[in-house]
Amino acid sequence: MALGSRPLCSQLAGLQPHTFRNSPHKFISSIRGSIASEVKIKVHNLWKKGSNGEKILEGISFDVRQGGVHALIGPSGSGKSTVLRALNRLWEPPPSSIFLNGQDVTVMDAISLRRRVGMLFQTSHLFPGTVADNVKYGPSLIGKQLSTNEIENLLSLAGFPDLDPQFLDKSVNELSGGEAQRVALARALANKPEVLLLDEPTSSLDPVSTRSVENTVMQLVQSGDLTVVIVSHSLEQIGRLAGDATVLYQGSLLETGPFSELSKEACNCRTHDRSGCDGSCNGS
Repeated sequence: MALGSRPLCSQLAGLQPHTFRNSPHKFISSIRGSIASEVKIKVHNLWKKGSNGEKILEGISFDVRQGGVHALIGPSGSGKSTVLRALNRLWEPPPSSIFLNGQDVTVMDAISLRRRVGMLFQTSHLFPGTVADNVKYGPSLIGKQLSTNEIENLLSLAGFPDLDPQFLDKSVNELSGGEAQRVALARALANKPEVLLLDEPTSSLDPVSTRSVENTVMQLVQSGDLTVVIVSHSLEQIGRLAGDATVLYQGSLLETGPFSELSKEACNCRTHDRSGCDGSCNGS
């Protein structure tokens, strides 16, 4: 529940809905206002301590609704990426703290879980080889060989319109940063995930590549086939993508709920790097 009653987060970030009426990132009602109430991921009392006993996460609880985009926001070191990586067990969360479709993820096979809950990192982490080698890698692990047409369709879905067939044979070492990130997205989508985790996926990209990745994410969500959880320091990006948000501060949950209704306490400079404050915060 929001700590404050006024929808101040949108005001602070300059993210009034009318801003997006002529934007490719339209606030589709099915995304921002009428997301299905079914819970896809439930985080319940998630804790983590460091090797010397220091608190990293303390009792984090929130729901990710199916078919929408949920943002994790807060300053550096607040625990955003730590929470994100718990969702597909890149670190082992306590039992009964993360649930996917009502099932405790800690009792699932980790590899199968990561096929269902894919992840796109800040950098692409492509394997040596060609574009095609990377896209078809995941399915090959379970004995499925993707056809050239299937690879092309995945790349098109990841934001490569009018694809040159020779692109499939291109070495990943020859790709630009934006191309590499979109190939990594196609590789993640090849596993047909139910949930996609995005950890600062566009922080190292130029504005054109950033919008390309964002457009792809929104198209996938609007198709109804995907639920997304994103970590970002950019309130503008969160406003373009997310319906709901959870704010973390020093390993604790400060607030969770619809992004447009987050309180001033959740959006001021105490909880964001100053790069995300846009000069609107007074530090109170």
